Amino acid sequence: MSLEHGLGAGLWKPGPGVRGAVRSVLDLMLPPRALDGEGRAMAAGLSAESWTRIHFLDGPVCDGCGAPFEYDHGEGVRCAACMARPRAFSRARAACLYDETSRDPILKLKHADRLDLAPMFARWLSRAAHGLLEEADAIAPVPLHPMRLLRRRSNQAAEIARPLAGLRGVIYLADALVRRRATETQAGRSGSGRRRNVAAAFAVPPARARQVAGRNILLVDDVMTTGATAEGCARALLAAGAARVDVAVIARVHERDSGAI
Repeated sequence: MSLEHGLGAGLWKPGPGVRGAVRSVLDLMLPPRALDGEGRAMAAGLSAESWTRIHFLDGPVCDGCGAPFEYDHGEGVRCAACMARPRAFSRARAACLYDETSRDPILKLKHADRLDLAPMFARWLSRAAHGLLEEADAIAPVPLHPMRLLRRRSNQAAEIARPLAGLRGVIYLADALVRRRATETQAGRSGSGRRRNVAAAFAVPPARARQVAGRNILLVDDVMTTGATAEGCARALLAAGAARVDVAVIARVHERDSGAI
């Protein structure tokens, strides 16, 4: 039961200041636990110890794929890989690197039904992809195949994209994209192998084409490795008439890393 119902629906609804005061009292009486299980949180989210270990990508990054640069090359500069092989999507941004610290909460969301982590990740993306969100007309999640969705019971990309759209007041396109064939896992595959695995796997249903046409779409996923999945989705959106496709992910794998996702 909500706080408003508890105080009498239709009689009086507390304003933000009252709700904040009540929440502060409850936090004092029942201190929030960190979502990563490492004791008390400084605020709703991870413990202070985990915060210090996560490698947030606040520094200079490639304007194309979002890979971190060792030093600032200037605005709009792209890495050698993006220069050598232009991608289907325009730009990508990640909130952090995918490593031993960020891996655990991401996998909990993805495989352990920890949907309570999704709003935290949405806030991370709201900050990391601020520039992309400013130009986005709509947000769409990377889809799961229906059989995989049945096994997992939720699509982690959708669970992040939905609150992100709400935070930024951007249109949320829940089913603008579909995965029309069940692809094998991308873990352990080379870049070319990943691209072959998802080739022609994504499509915009004809009934949804009008939602996409002429719009700048921000595609949301959990982790980017080579960008093959994002490119497959971007090609499908562009084929349906999207003006541009950008990408926002919780984490990206560093080129030197190859951990299973």
